[in-house]
Amino acid sequence: MDFDQPVPREVKVMDSASLYRLAERAHGLSLNARLDPSWVQAKVAPDGTHYLWPALWNSLSHRPDVPRQLRCELLITLRAGDRVASWLDVLPDDFSPLPRVTSREEGMQVSRLLDRSPSVREWIRREGESPGRL
Repeated sequence: MDFDQPVPREVKVMDSASLYRLAERAHGLSLNARLDPSWVQAKVAPDGTHYLWPALWNSLSHRPDVPRQLRCELLITLRAGDRVASWLDVLPDDFSPLPRVTSREEGMQVSRLLDRSPSVREWIRREGESPGRL
């Protein structure tokens, strides 16, 4: 993916195994926008559908060994059926192969859900859990 290009304007869809893999990758690289993989494993619906919507390019200027990432809005389906929003930094090589949503209508639905879903932190507070390191 050419970094001189604008942020991709496509919404990606993924299963829970892919979300977990991306969360592990972001955590292992200590990217700025990441989720705790153990929280993802415990809370995410095993058969859920999740969405990534790229917002901007992010880089770690103090860590030139880490490639630029796409900072994406993330819509997560939890085990209880709730949807929560978060951010996730994703390497371009991990983002590109993910399938795209197949219709404009589905993309607009994801946008509406992102706008009205609580953040992971808000959901954790509401559930009375300790936020830890998200």
